[in-house]
Amino acid sequence: QVQLVESGGGLVQAGGSLRLSCAASGRTFSSYTMGWFRQAPGKERELVAAINRSGGGTYYADSVKGRFTISRDNAKNTMYLQMNSLKPEDTAVYYCAAKITAALGAAQAMINMRRGDTDYWGQGTQVTVSS
Repeated sequence: QVQLVESGGGLVQAGGSLRLSCAASGRTFSSYTMGWFRQAPGKERELVAAINRSGGGTYYADSVKGRFTISRDNAKNTMYLQMNSLKPEDTAVYYCAAKITAALGAAQAMINMRRGDTDYWGQGTQVTVSS
């Protein structure tokens, strides 16, 4: 079992920046493929970015490429999402998620993450971007 706790959300003006953090406890953090999802009111939850166990492989949704950066620090059991040049359409609840990877392998775990197939979720943190 792993517990995920997000922090760093808030209200920011368009063009501003925020850094989200996801702190993990429980099983070994470095054994998970990790991801950030978001859900805006009236919309489905979508994957924003994902990162493999070592941090050497990442995925970004087209809508955030060049603006958001996902990273992780396995020594601190923490994942981050640096969000720059924020837009009103980035307003959503942001969730971190973890996918157990060992049995699947790195590539399949990333595919599963992109499909929304994860094993653990955080409680979410609100990001609001004003125009």
